[in-house]
Amino acid sequence: MTPENSAAGKHPTPSSASSQSSPAPPAPSSSSSSSLRRIVAASLIGTTIEWYDFFLYGSAAALVFNKLFFPDSDPLVGTLLSFLTYAVGFAARPIGALVFGHYGDRIGRKKLLVLSLLLMGGATFGIGLLPTHAAIGSMAPVLLTTLRLVQGFALGGEWGGAVLLVSEHGDAKRRGFWASWPQTGAPAGQLLATAVLAVLTATLSDAAFMGWGWRIPFLLSGVLVGIGLWIRLAVDESPVFKEARERAEARKAEAAKLSGEEQVEKMPLVAVLRFHWKDVLIAMGARMAENITFYVITAFILVYATSELKLSQQTALNAVLISSAVHFAVIPAWGALSDRFGRRPIYLLGAIGTGLWVFPFFELLNTKSFGAIVLAVMVGLILHGAMYAPQAAFFSELFATRLRYSGASIGAQFSSVAAGAPAPMIATALLADYGSSTPIALYVIAAAVLTVVAVACAKETSKRDLTRIGEDDALPDAERGAAPAGKTSPSDRSREPVQP
Repeated sequence: MTPENSAAGKHPTPSSASSQSSPAPPAPSSSSSSSLRRIVAASLIGTTIEWYDFFLYGSAAALVFNKLFFPDSDPLVGTLLSFLTYAVGFAARPIGALVFGHYGDRIGRKKLLVLSLLLMGGATFGIGLLPTHAAIGSMAPVLLTTLRLVQGFALGGEWGGAVLLVSEHGDAKRRGFWASWPQTGAPAGQLLATAVLAVLTATLSDAAFMGWGWRIPFLLSGVLVGIGLWIRLAVDESPVFKEARERAEARKAEAAKLSGEEQVEKMPLVAVLRFHWKDVLIAMGARMAENITFYVITAFILVYATSELKLSQQTALNAVLISSAVHFAVIPAWGALSDRFGRRPIYLLGAIGTGLWVFPFFELLNTKSFGAIVLAVMVGLILHGAMYAPQAAFFSELFATRLRYSGASIGAQFSSVAAGAPAPMIATALLADYGSSTPIALYVIAAAVLTVVAVACAKETSKRDLTRIGEDDALPDAERGAAPAGKTSPSDRSREPVQP
């Protein structure tokens, strides 16, 4: 027992006094089925638009930006510079996670989700209006990089809010299934971006596409954002967040009444790093294999197919497109299985499966058969879905409500800098140095081992009540109290799984 708790046993703190004088608030009731579907639709459409914008930039970086914004460089250098601006978006994501997480835990999930959609859509629309290097010289790539930073910043805040809004509206029995739907926004956004570009390149001449056609997908984002905002503005704030905020206000008022002064609540970021640092590390480790596998399968495959196998880029792109449709379909199924069998077993299945599949993946690619390539990518993305689907609910269930947006966003987005951002470049460098897929496979296996260790260190979370997770740990020291002798403390109870 700490000295603070010892003192609290003799002189109850405001929070302990108030908890003894009134019963604990009841858990919030689950949203109606129609309301929950509306919440899911709002999150799914929003994440689809955000990922559409993000993936669209990556495609344009390979097709047109190297020629229109970096024309003074030789073709290879221009492409590398173009992809460097693409990587800048990843660097901005942790900053977005910190800022959006802080304010999302203070003022609510819905407001920050609306802001993230406006920022991402505005930046993408702005790219469609940018003058090129021929018009304004070196300012063109500067403006392009700035807008890419805004995209990454917005995406860093989008993911946490979207999955939390769904997780905190649903009940524990089907949280994994419903929270997995915003995750389908990634394959949906990739499909939409690639489809729009495919239609334009098929219907326009090369000169027309390079002259003005490339702008159309970016300008289309303005229409998509309008639809997304119309849906998002109609949904309600998370009931779990509203209840947590009401309890916090009640505690502060009670503390002020007894002590004569306002209690100052810690910044969410500080509290996350103090009380949930292990959970942040678990989330970061859990994302390593998921993130690296995804970008090796969907991005590096284009390099491997063209440079190593001498196949057309369209062959690899078509394989990714077909497999992305399957990826979209299996994510909710994996989410539902995580409700039945638990988050950890499904996540571990995906991590171990990707580690075992990586050698057959490259062997199938090496056959140069389109059917074999589709099979390689499809199985890889199905196994990736076993990690990606339960991730939303899993990360939500690691953190207390008042710290959840910050904790989930920090864990998810900081790992993307170390995992997703450099994965295609590391894989390309390994291929260039060794001329073989074996080092790349070992790189993926190392990531899978790291993820297995991280998930194995976590406790099963699928039955947790989101209103009780770590609430006592999230409070300032002056607000925390010890439980009476012989009774379980709130922080102990919050760690126990709650049966639905």
